[in-house]
Amino acid sequence: MIGHAVARLRASVMAVVFGLTSGTGLFVATTWLVIRGGEQVGLTLGLLRNYLPGYSVTWPGAFLGFFYAAVVGGVVGWVIAFIYNKIVARRSND
Repeated sequence: MIGHAVARLRASVMAVVFGLTSGTGLFVATTWLVIRGGEQVGLTLGLLRNYLPGYSVTWPGAFLGFFYAAVVGGVVGWVIAFIYNKIVARRSND
């Protein structure tokens, strides 16, 4: 009975939502620090350049960071939905 009530997730929708959310989050964080300014801008956020080649806390880095975060977020969202759907399918067969 419960197996029929549990909805499956669309992996493509989850990928888009996670991608846009994470991309926008990194873009906003980067632009906030660039606008705020200061002597040493975004030292902690700048550490992402270790994982995202070419990223920096600058205007071009904000756009590049949006792209990187959108791709990573999209993959994470797709994987979460895929695993969730596999678990739901397995439980509904039991």
